[in-house]
Amino acid sequence: MGWENPLAGLVVGMMVGATGVGGGALMTPLLVLLLGVAPHTAIGTDLLYASLTKMFGVGIHNLEGRVDWQVVRRLAWGSLPAAVVTLLWLHRAGSQGVREGTIITALGAVLVLTSVAMVLVPRLSRMGKQLQTAASSRFLQFQPALTVLAGAVLGLLVALTSIGAGSLGVVMMLSLYPLRLTAGRLVATDLAHAIPLAMVAGIGHILLGNVDFGLLGQLLLGSIPGVWLGAHFGGKLPDRVLRVAIALVLGTVGLKLLA
Repeated sequence: MGWENPLAGLVVGMMVGATGVGGGALMTPLLVLLLGVAPHTAIGTDLLYASLTKMFGVGIHNLEGRVDWQVVRRLAWGSLPAAVVTLLWLHRAGSQGVREGTIITALGAVLVLTSVAMVLVPRLSRMGKQLQTAASSRFLQFQPALTVLAGAVLGLLVALTSIGAGSLGVVMMLSLYPLRLTAGRLVATDLAHAIPLAMVAGIGHILLGNVDFGLLGQLLLGSIPGVWLGAHFGGKLPDRVLRVAIALVLGTVGLKLLA
């Protein structure tokens, strides 16, 4: 066993524990572009890696009362059925060529979308606060349905590319719950929702034969201590600098995949 896979797990695990972002958005491109893993295997393996890694992080956050379980349930009502439908479509799509072409294109597009969304996080948060303040009753009336819809979008993207549960999920929740979710509660709630979504999608990819269990074990060797460190010390990281740096990396990788 080389040192590259555990090191990748450690770095991404720290990012996930600290910010809720990076499980799929960083790990899947890293596996495909740097470690030479086939795209469909990278996605299936990463989904199980993300769900197991995030269990350790959310346990710490939940003990400190940061998880908003009502928001988690609303997201899951949309994301879990959407993930199952997407997996059924992947199964019916069948041929390796179709899967590879679809996955590479979707992976690149979602990475670019994620990078743009992360840069726009402060602006989207301000817009959400203004909307909730100006039309509080109407905003709250449509909030549950919009959360389920956001979950459905995340379910589709995560099952297809393994990306979105953390990065796009944070952006969506900031827009829908700008006053309700503080920074700590946002990360904790995002992690709690990502676990069942990644687990359902990961089990689907096991059935499709897209999981490398040896690679999964190597990644977890680094990610378990990494996510613990990230969850404990993440508050000391410069959020704005970290967010822009991740966005630049994701955008560059996404454009490379699309090209």
